[in-house]
Amino acid sequence: MTAAGRFAPSPSGKLHVGNLRTAVLAWLFAKSTGRDFLLRVEDLDRARSGAEAEQLRDLRAVGVSWDAAVVRQTERAALYDEAIARLAADGRTYECFCTRREIQEAPSAPHAPQGAYPGTCRRLSHAEREIRRATRPASVRLRAEVSEWAVEDQLRGKYAGVVDDFVLRRNDGVTAYNLAVVVDDAQQGIDQVVRGDDLLPSTPRQAYLATLLGLPIPEYAHVPLVVNHDGVRLAKRDGAVTLGDLAAVGIPAERVRDLLLESLGLPAGTLQAALPHFTPRHVPKTPWVWKTPRA
Repeated sequence: MTAAGRFAPSPSGKLHVGNLRTAVLAWLFAKSTGRDFLLRVEDLDRARSGAEAEQLRDLRAVGVSWDAAVVRQTERAALYDEAIARLAADGRTYECFCTRREIQEAPSAPHAPQGAYPGTCRRLSHAEREIRRATRPASVRLRAEVSEWAVEDQLRGKYAGVVDDFVLRRNDGVTAYNLAVVVDDAQQGIDQVVRGDDLLPSTPRQAYLATLLGLPIPEYAHVPLVVNHDGVRLAKRDGAVTLGDLAAVGIPAERVRDLLLESLGLPAGTLQAALPHFTPRHVPKTPWVWKTPRA
């Protein structure tokens, strides 16, 4: 299987320029290192009708291409079920009946990192589980044996983060993101993950889970986000931030592409033309402040 990088949007809405910049970076990282580039639609939750087609169109409009058919998570349930079954067979899972409110209100376990699941359901007896099953459905949690795990990131260096008994399958039967992304990356041969640095805190959990499943850990590069003038992560409320919004005020996709490249210190033009000028170690380490250009 050829080594590959990827971009994996959730089809919950339109991509904004921050999403597109991350996609451009993921493409440049992959192509500059001789990898294929893949696109995966992470549609396990909150898919909006028509959003996937809009996202694919916008990616193509700024020059992002992919080297294989698009993969969708909703088509891969059997892979996730198999991974959870393997973990369960090794005694690495347990049922959890906690609601979000109960978790928030529960006291933290001694010496547990802030925000970690307190382990409320970890040691329930068989009888206690039977009682709870009669009143509410259970999620499936990982029985973690560590509280912290470290990863290497190309831009951030060594990063250590919390690993708790995180959810593998929600109580509505939907596979949790942290499991799906690990299984998908390994199955697709993705050995390079470039994504926004807001996802860095979840990466130690994913790397730890990969080791439990005997799967390779990708190379990681968490890139700075695009922010508004207040330094807050860019969102739809910040005005003309999608290709459709920008086109409506006279800014074509080609100009947006050029702005994205210029924000990375690269010459305007096609991504292919910018590729020889791209070096991963020269990627800016600070967020890019978006200012809507004049038509």
